[in-house]
Amino acid sequence: MTVGGRFLSRLVTILAALVGLVMVGASPAVAESNTVAGQYVALGDSYAAGQGGVPVGEYLDPICLVSPNGYPYLLDAEKGIHLQSNAACTGASTDEVANEQLSSLNRSTRLVTLTVGAADLNLSEVLAACTAVPPTPTDCQAAINRALLLLVAPPGGESVLGGRLTDLFEMVAAAAPKAKIVVTGYPYLFNQPVACNPPPTDVIGQINCATAALNSTIQQAVLAAQASGINIVYVDVTDDFAGHGIGSADPYINSTGIGAYHPNAAGYVAYAEAISTELQSA
Repeated sequence: MTVGGRFLSRLVTILAALVGLVMVGASPAVAESNTVAGQYVALGDSYAAGQGGVPVGEYLDPICLVSPNGYPYLLDAEKGIHLQSNAACTGASTDEVANEQLSSLNRSTRLVTLTVGAADLNLSEVLAACTAVPPTPTDCQAAINRALLLLVAPPGGESVLGGRLTDLFEMVAAAAPKAKIVVTGYPYLFNQPVACNPPPTDVIGQINCATAALNSTIQQAVLAAQASGINIVYVDVTDDFAGHGIGSADPYINSTGIGAYHPNAAGYVAYAEAISTELQSA
């Protein structure tokens, strides 16, 4: 081979190697980008964990009552969403989410869902008082009034729970600065129209109106976070559960057992569809 031929041969070899190096270097970057774009972390309480979505022996985590039918796993099945971690746990309050769950977030997280607030109001106590047999509307209203103390905002200020939520949203945004944060409300437990002014005297009406007050507080905290520049949205699920409360012909809420007053499998499908609709519209 001539000197010119050897030179051209070596040049072709070098160019081929460089092309190969570029291709090898580029492929993982594309794959990583696609993966990172969908990294998803679920935070929150029993509604985020999926309590009530499966029979007792089928929970993925028997302590936190994490269900494979919970909305985080249903979202994980959608194209472009990869559930990196479901840190939600039954009974978690805003403080517990802040102290125990935020470590699941990082700069690679692109989607965060959060359902929280009910545990701060000790709604388990409210439900126990309001569903006692025989029913005791006075005890029910007293328990609800204790919860409402955390929801009532002073003139020109924010409620106790509203302040906790605002602080939590800021911490989530700081821990996952590139993520979209989707905050959900809670469904009405009973299949009854909600009319809260004047306040109802019946037990079911009192429970539904307490849920409406909780949802309003959560939504206001989300709006405040949006105004501060946080990439956050609120998803109202009450319409998705309309006609499917406890006592309806096709309930989305369990009425007995360990999953009582939590969504069943169909209810978590409704949650996932509501969140998915919001993500698609965004």
